[in-house]
Amino acid sequence: MTTNKTKSKKKETNSKKIIDSKKEILKLEQELKDKEDKLMRSYAELQNYQKRMQKELKFKEEELKKKYLLELLDLKELLEKAYQDKDPKEALKLLLNNICNFFEKEEIKSIDCMGKRFDHNIHHAITTIEKDDCQDDIIIEEVKKGYMINDKLLRPSHVIVAKNKNEEKIRSE
Repeated sequence: MTTNKTKSKKKETNSKKIIDSKKEILKLEQELKDKEDKLMRSYAELQNYQKRMQKELKFKEEELKKKYLLELLDLKELLEKAYQDKDPKEALKLLLNNICNFFEKEEIKSIDCMGKRFDHNIHHAITTIEKDDCQDDIIIEEVKKGYMINDKLLRPSHVIVAKNKNEEKIRSE
């Protein structure tokens, strides 16, 4: 009899464990579904955010393009007037002033390089010329102006750099 009672208790205990395990499985399955749902919602939010940012970026690019094209249209019209004028000097002066004002507004500044030491970060050497009466790596001619925008290089100055002839002779001796 005791063995029957023991068996019966074991069966009860096992049944209870099975029921508890099934409840736990159902609970975990529900948690998994909730997490999957949350993950899918987050993924959808991310995709929507990316689309919104792409639209916003495209809008900003178009606005920037529009801003610069409007400036170019003004300059084109001034050039046309200068072309039609019998004495275009005054119109060209006005055009240059407009361009300078535009550069100033956009914080574009020319690089002052004449007589300065060559700096590969802001200068592009077209050639070097050997001279008797100069220091090495001094800029002696500016072929094309360089420009900075907000302290960043926009275009390097194209320059001709001096090389002292006498120093070449000293090094070779």
